[in-house]
Amino acid sequence: MDMLPPGPPDSGLDDSSRELLRSLGRALTVEQAFWVSGYFAGVAEARTGHGTASTAPVTAATVAPLSRPATAAAPLKILYAGETGNAAALARDLAARAQAAGLPASAEDVAHYKTRELKDETTLLFVASTHGEGEPAEPALPFYEFLDGRRAPQLPQLRFAVLALGDSTYEFFCEAGKRLDARLEQLGAQRLCERIDCDVEYEADAGRWFETLLASLQAQGGASAGAVPHDGALPAAVLAPAQQAYGKQRPFPAQISANIRLTGRGSSKDTRHIELELEGSGLDYAPGDALGVLPQNDPALAEELLQLFGWSGSETVAGRHGETTIGAALRGEYEISALTPRFIEQWAALSGAGALAERVAAMPRSELAAFMRENHIADLVRAYPASGIAPAALLPALRGLQPRLYSIASSAELVPGEVHLCVAPLRYQLQQRERLGVASLHLAERLEVGDSVPVYVQQNEHFRLPADAATPIVMIGAGTGVAPYRAFLQQREARGEQGRSWLFFGERNFRTDFLYQAEWQEWLRAGLLTRADVAFSRDQSEKLYVQHKLLQQGEELYRWIADGAHLYVCGDANGMAHDVNAALLSVIAAGRGRGAEDAADFLRELQAAGRYQKDVY
Repeated sequence: MDMLPPGPPDSGLDDSSRELLRSLGRALTVEQAFWVSGYFAGVAEARTGHGTASTAPVTAATVAPLSRPATAAAPLKILYAGETGNAAALARDLAARAQAAGLPASAEDVAHYKTRELKDETTLLFVASTHGEGEPAEPALPFYEFLDGRRAPQLPQLRFAVLALGDSTYEFFCEAGKRLDARLEQLGAQRLCERIDCDVEYEADAGRWFETLLASLQAQGGASAGAVPHDGALPAAVLAPAQQAYGKQRPFPAQISANIRLTGRGSSKDTRHIELELEGSGLDYAPGDALGVLPQNDPALAEELLQLFGWSGSETVAGRHGETTIGAALRGEYEISALTPRFIEQWAALSGAGALAERVAAMPRSELAAFMRENHIADLVRAYPASGIAPAALLPALRGLQPRLYSIASSAELVPGEVHLCVAPLRYQLQQRERLGVASLHLAERLEVGDSVPVYVQQNEHFRLPADAATPIVMIGAGTGVAPYRAFLQQREARGEQGRSWLFFGERNFRTDFLYQAEWQEWLRAGLLTRADVAFSRDQSEKLYVQHKLLQQGEELYRWIADGAHLYVCGDANGMAHDVNAALLSVIAAGRGRGAEDAADFLRELQAAGRYQKDVY
């Protein structure tokens, strides 16, 4: 008798694929079926990953030993809180590893978690990212506020563990994870294992944390206790698909097909429209997603460092991807601009600069963060020079070159096989010297049409068009923050959708800096864009920004909000987004007539309902 379930008719599988899956199911042992359930979760993450930011492809080498629970157990719930997609991908990867180890597990966005369930939970894992000045991810704020508030229940029945993600160059490193960990302890919950604070290269630390966690679950009689090991081999064909998927761990070499300057002659800015070919990649994206770009460092900066260290560049070293030269490693494998605590500490030891070690040890964290903002690696090496250091000794002080995320400015439904970006090459002064953005200059100026750059798609579920196309949308952005809104309207154009839409856009000068002006005007003419209010800060004596336009149109804007409009903000987190938030509070307070506190509560409700979404950086 065939005991296999037939599968839902709307699974998306054709008859031959469904029969292939059932044939595989008949051939697997019970233990192997448990393994495969976790494996295919990893395959789904790698293929949709919308680029997948998972820590590693799920293969026989990366999952925990094959096992199954001796008795049924409650699923392990992993809650993630993040904005860029790293926390989500990591949580899904941990869930897949747990399933592969025979432990039922699921990953869930804390933004969608029902806080009323917290009092009944027995085991929760958290992957929590820190943003801005030590803040939790925007979508996770309601959960944090609930946990900090008077309604939070005592949790003596709960066992928990926290994996914190952050960037050590910031003052409040992993603060959101630390805050979560401390609050759960205050509420009486018991740690399964100690919190770990991960820097931007989190993969190895996260893997070790999860191994420790599984051991703790077993030692404490958790859901995985009593797992029965099994060494049954899986067919080689089952392991093949993960190796074929492009994603963060295996970026696709996308060819640049266009690099067009958007700003006009005489502009004080240089903003580019860049088109890349995705044909044959299998990568897909939705409006609101970001493109991860793996850049190369400025060759001039790499050469400057070689001279400072006294190396030729041809010395052989063991780089991140195997044997290479130190010159190639500095150009393409390691971060060579921004200072990190690790580099300062190790350079003090390598150079014998006792004065540097003493100076940094005496700094409070806030001063250290300021010191790192005001100095780059080359500045520190000049200030505390040393000679005779071997190239191999320096590499452990550097962190790997990280991908940069850019909001996608196109709809895959309107321009299939392509992805578009809006990029402003970053140039700024530091220590009386011009400094260059790593990825923006690489994309805009060093690469030419026909060149390729490794890319992947980073999903962003917290910046999506409403499911109902009739829902009004209000799009607020400045400069390159207009990128996802171009994708929004391209999507609506491709689908023939006509919901009301309102654009608030800001830049410096109307004549030279109105990005994608012809397209907005055509969408206005066609009725796809209902309204557009623009603010050009330098066209008059008194600066005019998008937040001023929001206030000027406050009465009508509140009517849109009352009609169910979704609000979107994209751009600078510390400047524009903060000012826009204040303007929205004023608009809502005036519209509702109930004061500032009520307006703040109402805006939080909009955010919790997915009607106020931010893509800020």
